[in-house]
Amino acid sequence: NTISTISVYNMPEEKANKIIEDTFALCSEYENKLSKTISSSEISKINSSNGEWVEVSDETAELINLSLKYSEISNGKFDITISPVTDLWDFNGNGSKKRAEDEIAEALKHVGYENIEISGNKIRLSDPKASIDLGGIAKGFIGDKAKEFMLENGVSKAIISLGGNILLIGPEDEDPLFSVGIQEPFSQTGVLFGKLYLKDTSVVTSGVYERFLYDNNTLYHHILDTNTGYSANTGLNSVTIISSSSADADALSTTCFLLGAEKGMELIENTDDTEAVFITDKNEPIYSSGINKTIK
Repeated sequence: NTISTISVYNMPEEKANKIIEDTFALCSEYENKLSKTISSSEISKINSSNGEWVEVSDETAELINLSLKYSEISNGKFDITISPVTDLWDFNGNGSKKRAEDEIAEALKHVGYENIEISGNKIRLSDPKASIDLGGIAKGFIGDKAKEFMLENGVSKAIISLGGNILLIGPEDEDPLFSVGIQEPFSQTGVLFGKLYLKDTSVVTSGVYERFLYDNNTLYHHILDTNTGYSANTGLNSVTIISSSSADADALSTTCFLLGAEKGMELIENTDDTEAVFITDKNEPIYSSGINKTIK
């Protein structure tokens, strides 16, 4: 349920179109490995293996290892084994409603990144009822691979947007900078809270306003608390991360949202070459120290 676009500049149209087509094909290859909703994917094979070892590609092993790093950093707030809980929710408006507490409680018994065991390129879930969902990090990872591919093929200026995960390719000596908007939470698409002026980096936003449902006038959004199984209430409406690695930015946007403003910003300030803009539920900004210093 995302729209992805790639724009290439400073290149003959025929060559640019070929690179764009090849880049989308590469993205599809990764989706076919990493999506839990594709039955032939490596993630689906792990999830349906009933606790047995599954051999996966280098890329899948790399991404799961990176995910576990953020699970450890966040003390389990970021956890790709949240899948049994996310499977209970439908935030796409198809008759969605708040889930029953007993359903959530049962699903939570099978959430825990400690269930993931890795031996080289072999992965297993020690709890056969556990399952993996890479939705909080895979788009960033795929974006990094797409950018790497485009650079290898001579692209010098481009914008990659994978469902809102933005990656920029731009020569260091060229102005003006790219302008990347931060969405005003709960406003119409295109209404901006502010703009970032950037080059050759990645911008990722996690927010409560894209995928949500109302039940008895209460809003439930798709960023779930691993302790409760319900939407995390941390006083934030969105978290935007600026980082050279889109995979890291993707994981950090979710992690910082779940940690809340104080602990989330502390994590950002202790992460090299990373900046952030948080928007609170009162629509007030919180900036990391590099905003309007290293980043305009």
